[in-house]
Amino acid sequence: MPIKEFNPTILNQTQDRLNQLTKPLGSLGRLEQLAIQLAGITGQAFPVVEKPAIIVAAADHGITVEGVSAFPQEVTALMVENFARGGAAINVFAKQIGAEVAVIDVGVNADISSQPIVHEKIRYGTRNFLVEDAMTEEEASAAIIVGKKTASDYIERGHGLLITGEMGIGNTSASSAVIAALTGEPVEKVVGIGTGLTEPERLKKVNVIKQAIANREIKKNTSPLSVLAKVGGLEIATLVGVILEGAEKQKPVLIDGFISTAAALVALKLEPAIQPYLMIAHQSAEAGHEWLVNYLQVNPILKLDLRLGEGTGAALAYPIVEAASRILREMATFKDLGL
Repeated sequence: MPIKEFNPTILNQTQDRLNQLTKPLGSLGRLEQLAIQLAGITGQAFPVVEKPAIIVAAADHGITVEGVSAFPQEVTALMVENFARGGAAINVFAKQIGAEVAVIDVGVNADISSQPIVHEKIRYGTRNFLVEDAMTEEEASAAIIVGKKTASDYIERGHGLLITGEMGIGNTSASSAVIAALTGEPVEKVVGIGTGLTEPERLKKVNVIKQAIANREIKKNTSPLSVLAKVGGLEIATLVGVILEGAEKQKPVLIDGFISTAAALVALKLEPAIQPYLMIAHQSAEAGHEWLVNYLQVNPILKLDLRLGEGTGAALAYPIVEAASRILREMATFKDLGL
């Protein structure tokens, strides 16, 4: 399905409405910009944003055997269990905003089939991309399809906004590799401490990713899908599908932090028309995220020095997005006051 361009008539109607509200022109700042973006995304001059759904994709990464994470791979499965029990930060924030949480196993390197989550496992973790491609293009495509299908299901069930979340030990390494490979940016600039590396450990991570990109023979003309398959992750690919489906269905997708924004980069490279649809919730503390949001030409809503993932930053930003839609429908105009 082609991505629709924003309707200028709708955008003008929304801007006119904002200008008529009982406030000085432009006095609600970024909130007004968000309102206009929501109108563009939905194709509605007075968009309704309600019933958020948080899609948390979980998968493991073979690259962790190279010592690029402060935590062992087993933590991914443990955290999925924590999500299912409702004990994670994202569960707390989801309850606060009245959101449903969907946890999807697309590549956890453990048998978690007994967990009450969505089971779409494509493989038991990616391969070690230092020595071989993380996955095949067919596996990457299958994960994108999982994301698109999940997003479509929640949209059909009446959820008016989707939030991207993820869990996967090693996924900052995969995200950094994808970003460096797709943009040509030096690896040093986009690699941070992840789950809490020391500076020597971070430098080791930089060198591993540099060597991996060289080993995978990634060039400027390597396709986005091939880059995703060579050095990416199954949860990243799933979020690519969520972001693409949201744009196709004209539903806002509130993108979380570093890993989710790496997925947004892949989605943009696959479908450049989604650029005006990109809505990034926060600028994380992970090195490289500030550079990446500038590259995408998107101004994040919050800056709280978060680096947890799971969709937490997006869940915290949701009330602001909802407020942007509500001012259009609920604030009085000067005409209402008889002026």
